[in-house]
Amino acid sequence: MKKFAALLLAALMMFGAVSALAGGSLVIYSPHDADPLQAGISLFRAAYPDIKVEYIAAGTGELLQRVAAESENPLADVLWGGGADSLAAFKPYFQPYVCANDDVIADDFKDAEDLWIGESPLPMVLFYNKNLVPEDEAPKGWEDLLNPKWKGMIAYASPAKSGSAYTQLCTMILAQGGPEGGGWDFVEKFYQNLDGKVQDSSGNCHKLVASGEYAIGVTIEKSAVLYADNPDVAFVYPAQNSAVPDGVAIIKNAPNLENAKLFVDFVTGLECQKDQNVNWKRRPVRSDLEPVGLLPLSELDLTNYDFDWAANEKETIIEKWQEIIVNN
Repeated sequence: MKKFAALLLAALMMFGAVSALAGGSLVIYSPHDADPLQAGISLFRAAYPDIKVEYIAAGTGELLQRVAAESENPLADVLWGGGADSLAAFKPYFQPYVCANDDVIADDFKDAEDLWIGESPLPMVLFYNKNLVPEDEAPKGWEDLLNPKWKGMIAYASPAKSGSAYTQLCTMILAQGGPEGGGWDFVEKFYQNLDGKVQDSSGNCHKLVASGEYAIGVTIEKSAVLYADNPDVAFVYPAQNSAVPDGVAIIKNAPNLENAKLFVDFVTGLECQKDQNVNWKRRPVRSDLEPVGLLPLSELDLTNYDFDWAANEKETIIEKWQEIIVNN
């Protein structure tokens, strides 16, 4: 079995041999929405009541920059959330760890060097307000975002600040021919149709659409499905989509390393994965859990997402995005 020693330790943990000794502190950085974030932390606190848990919530880009700035003296132990392609761009600041649930997480959803672990695949969606967008004009694909009718009415977050917006940017580029084949031309036209309006947070995009301030929002599945009971909004999975997972990573030289390992094991464990799916519509990463209330990934039209390009060229990609802003 892969990495037997790590899995043996995980088995001991399941029987309480390690958790009985847990104590001290844990500091979590997370870009997750407030409700699922606090729900996950509450479950962890219940499982490990002697660990004092603190957390700081902010955008993925801000938190990653913070991790890098604090690398000589880390103030946090674990980063929970953020697109794995964004985390991969900051791998030098993370510590390898083979989690207790390694054998039920597909290799596509974890780093080859164990520097991050996927905890929830995230398909992208086009979210729209039905009072502003007639059903026959609802967007079906990325190309529909160029319709001049929607100029200034599309909510999209800055990919320099939001991990999910960065994944959306890369997905659009790859779906439209790639960085050398027309993808950037599409992005420039898309930005022009935003009419200079870019959101600071991806969490604002679905809220602005639901409130009627914007007609269409580029957002993530886990946000859109929370509006299932709202008759004024709907969403579609665009063709040539992506499903890059949110990840969890232990910060290099974490002050509370053992507690960070416990937390990674917990958020990829059955209890937390089930709760995040059933109550917060976050798609589980475990192969032994079927998503409740969500389409199987096999039914979505997924593009060939170039993970290495998105991770290794992030700085260049963001610079190109900023150039488009300046020139338009």
